[in-house]
Amino acid sequence: MADLREMYQEVILEHAKSPRNYRALEAPAVRAEGYNPLCGDRCTVYLTMRGDVIEDIGFQGSGCAISRASASMMTQSLKGKTAGEAEGLFKSFHQMVTGRNSHGDRPQLGKLEAFAGVSEFPARVKCATLAWHTLEAALHGEHVPVTTE
Repeated sequence: MADLREMYQEVILEHAKSPRNYRALEAPAVRAEGYNPLCGDRCTVYLTMRGDVIEDIGFQGSGCAISRASASMMTQSLKGKTAGEAEGLFKSFHQMVTGRNSHGDRPQLGKLEAFAGVSEFPARVKCATLAWHTLEAALHGEHVPVTTE
C-alpha cells in the first residue's frame, strides 16, 4: 500500500510540475473561471465542443500542486468524452476525494485514483475539485466565476 501511495504522489507531482493541456484554446466554444478563496487557487477552463463531445480542453491558472495536477489530469481524462460522461466522471471523482465511496465504487477513474488520498485531508478537497467545478460551470454556460465556497 505504501508503494502505491508513493507512486500516486509521484504522479501528482509530475502533473503539477509539467501540467498537460496548460494553455488557452484559440477559439474556445466555452470558458469558465474558478477561484478557491481558501488557498488562492485560480483556474480558467477552455472547451471546444463538437456537438455534445469535448473535442479539446485546456486550462490556465495558478495554485497549489494538487490544484494544478487535478486540472492537468482532468483535461487528459475528458478529451473525447460527452458532457454527460464528464459530469459522471466529476461525480465519481468528487465522491472519491470526499471519501464517500469505496474503491470498488469508482468506475473508470483510472489515473485519477491518485487523488484518493485527498479524502484524508478535507482542507485539500477544494484544491482537488476546483478545476472540476470550473468545468461544470463551462458545460452549463455559467458566466459568473465559480468558487469552492
